[in-house]
Parts: sequence; C-alpha cells; structure tokens
Amino acid sequence: MFLEANHVVKNFGDFRALDDVSLQIHEGAIFGLLGPNGAGKSTLIRIINRIIRADQGEVLLDGRPMQDDDVLQIGYLPEERGLYKKMKVGEQAVYLAQLKGLSRREATRRLQEWFDKFEIRGWWNRRVEELSKGMQQKVQFIVTVLHRPRLLIFDEPFSGFDPVNAELLKSEMLELRRQGATIIFSTHNMESVEEVCDEIALVNHSHVVLSGNVQEIRESYRQNRFAVQYKATGSVPLSLPFDYKVELGDSNGHQQTLQVVVPQGCTANDLLAQLLPQCQVRGLQEILPTMKDIFISTVSDQ
Repeated sequence: MFLEANHVVKNFGDFRALDDVSLQIHEGAIFGLLGPNGAGKSTLIRIINRIIRADQGEVLLDGRPMQDDDVLQIGYLPEERGLYKKMKVGEQAVYLAQLKGLSRREATRRLQEWFDKFEIRGWWNRRVEELSKGMQQKVQFIVTVLHRPRLLIFDEPFSGFDPVNAELLKSEMLELRRQGATIIFSTHNMESVEEVCDEIALVNHSHVVLSGNVQEIRESYRQNRFAVQYKATGSVPLSLPFDYKVELGDSNGHQQTLQVVVPQGCTANDLLAQLLPQCQVRGLQEILPTMKDIFISTVSDQ
C-alpha cells in the first residue's frame, strides 16, 4: 500500500477533530477525500503533510512511518491560496520551486513549459496582485506539481475556476496520474468525484463513515431504477404491473422516455419482458445513484 492512515486521532483542546480515522490509498490512484465543512478533512491533510502531528495513530508511506523529509515527495495545493501579492509571478514561482529542491535553471525551464501549456507566459513579469483569482490558481497549481512529487494533494482545486479551466485542470490531474502520481483530491463537487476518482473516503463528525471504490459504492446504493427509451406501436398507453413504479415520462413526438423503479429481485430482463409486447424498446439503462445523492444520504443519516 502506498499511503496508509491507521487509527489517527487529533484533538484541539476539548474538540476531537479526528477520531480513529483509517484509510488506505493505492499507488497511482486518485483518491477522493470527502465530507461536509468541519468534518476533519483538512486536519487529516495537514497531518499527512507533517504540518501538525497526530495525537494517536500513524501515517505510513510505502509501509513505513512518514518522516519530515518525506514532504519533499508531496505537492500540496491548499484551499487557502498563499502567493505573495507584491512579487512578480515568474520570480515567485522559481523561488517556490527551489524550496522543493529544483535548481534555478531547471525550475525556470519547467515553469516556462507549464506557463506555455496554461497560456500564461505573458504574465511572467507581472505582479501576482495583477492576476485574476483563476490565473493565480493556475500559477499555484503549476508550482504544486512542478517538482514531480509522488503524492499530490489538491484541496478544492476547482474553486474559482470557470468551466473551461476546471476541465483543463481535470485533464492535467488525469495526465499526472497516467505519469505515475498518486493524488488525494478533496472537493465538494461530486460530479468531479465521479469523473476522476478511483476510490473515496467520506469523513463526517471526525469519523470515516463510507469508503471504497466509487463505482462499487454507487452499485451498492442501487435502487433498481431504469431509464427507458421507446417508440409506441399503438395508441394505447404502456401498462406495467402495479409494483413497477413509473417516476418520469416524456415524449418528443418520435421517441418517448420513462424512468421506472422495478421491484426488488427483478432485473432489466424482467422489465424488458413487460415492455417488448407493447412497444419498440430503443434503449434501456440502469440509473445508479450519484455520488451527490450518496453524500447527502450518508451525511443526513449521521
């Protein structure tokens, strides 16, 4: 296992921020660290980054307890951005890269490549305060990944980005994983979780309340709901057994759609058997709960 947190506890006075938290992250995975505000996510991220220490438990990297110098293998993009407003963009980026062990020459070369990719080369000699929030976040993202760390931690990386730049960032995250990086991704954007995450842990009230593979979690919450596209073969409306619940219906003149919840124990084949004598079925797909639905349901139950 690449990264493990085992029975981590952290108190701040009388407040317990993390209570017996454990998780496992495979190398080369994008791992979603989810939870409502105040759940303990940022505290766990700071412990992994060696910014604060756990009161109990341990964090393992490659099967051994993490040491302070392991932070050189980490790139961390915090939710609270931290660029110096009065410094020039290029000068500051080179300085931060040198703190991660790059020479000035190598840092400049890599930065220029990234600045070209993100189309911000023209801002090299401008002060940070002259950049928009989104452009500042591009710079900080670049600085985070520049030294090619094994572990990347992104805390709300899409905050303040328009949809075009959010897609750019998602694309780069997937490319970084392809190149071998392991990524911890903390966000409230559940659509992004479904798009990029392999596994997740949901933290609530200082505990991990749900964890596992994203697709397997969605399947475990399945509700036997199906979307049907069909063409009626007559003027008589479709008739389904009373325990088949039709939730939505629509027609565009050529093709009609339904959402149907079938009884427990029934399958897509059972639904087809009901439909085929009555219409031309043009599409049938199971609708799994979204991660947003699962997040809300799990947190509400807590």
